[in-house]
Amino acid sequence: MYLLSDDQIEFVRRDILAQGIRNEGLQQDLLDHICCVVEHELAAEDDFEAFYQQRIKHFYKRELKEIEEETIALLTFKNFYVMKKIMLLSGGVLTALLVVGLTLKFMHLPGAAVMLVLGVALLNFVFLPLLFTLKIKENKTLREKAISGIATLCGMLMSIGLIFKVMHWPGANMLIITGFGALLLVFLPVYFFTGIRQAETKVNTIVSSVIILSAASLILILVRSPKASQDVYAATTESILRSEQILQTQKQQNQKWVISDTADVTGNEIYDVCQDLKKYLIECETGGAELDTAQGKYITEGSAEDYFGAESKAALNLQKVQKAIAQYNATAPSGSLKLDDLSEVQKQRLPDVLNRLIQTQIMVLQNKILQQKVQ
Repeated sequence: MYLLSDDQIEFVRRDILAQGIRNEGLQQDLLDHICCVVEHELAAEDDFEAFYQQRIKHFYKRELKEIEEETIALLTFKNFYVMKKIMLLSGGVLTALLVVGLTLKFMHLPGAAVMLVLGVALLNFVFLPLLFTLKIKENKTLREKAISGIATLCGMLMSIGLIFKVMHWPGANMLIITGFGALLLVFLPVYFFTGIRQAETKVNTIVSSVIILSAASLILILVRSPKASQDVYAATTESILRSEQILQTQKQQNQKWVISDTADVTGNEIYDVCQDLKKYLIECETGGAELDTAQGKYITEGSAEDYFGAESKAALNLQKVQKAIAQYNATAPSGSLKLDDLSEVQKQRLPDVLNRLIQTQIMVLQNKILQQKVQ
């Protein structure tokens, strides 16, 4: 075993200091460790300085002061490993939730919405914030920290926007467009021009940029343009208006064929409550009592649940019509059309709700004619 002289130990100490190690405790620990390694591996006939210069390179990737930076980071960031474990655990759980949720959705099985929402919630409120927190400690320059922050924000906006799109919640297009706008106009240019300036990251930067741009272009297919959305809303409103015209035609026929319908108390109640519900939903959606495509009063694809509060008049009317339909179907004469159950109608999209209310009214009127013929 080789024994270092005092001059050789002093040489090692000065070199450690010259390479940027300022912490005295770390200096002593490195000095002791390096000297032990040299004494254990250096042969008596070997050149000390040449061996030292070769062996010291095994302690770092680029420069020795990395050890001090990592030490400071670990001392000031005590929960690093705990947060890293939580991040990895949440990543595994959210991946499983999203895979199971997508599988259930494609197979039209219950539980898909819950799985997808939980997966996206874990992604946005646990995984991505922890990833950003860990990355921000590794980034040395302000530009690198800005890139990490923008990437995290874009990921959160896009993932939330996509789950809003899948769940047919309002604001999906705005979230997706905002996220992709920040990704394509802010993050990608900064990331690309920063990465290609360094030879060691040039190829990876180009490849990553191409993949990000291609994925963004493919996902944007899911986003409907404002003009296309307006056309869809106009077509949906026209369809509801046509159904309403059919209802009015059926009502006119009933006035000719039905002598008296005062005995059909339950049917009249169902018709009137459905009419009140339609009027209420149209007023909430358009601000007017009637639909008018010429003035841009369209029915959107939003959920009707937003308009059915727990104690609202609409919710009470819905409960009232459900009971009336159950009584109507139970007492309807043989051959009459059975009315559909409206118990879950508030969870559907607004156009579907309006069409189902109109269909219920038409069936009530048709049953009146059928009963008149039987009589």
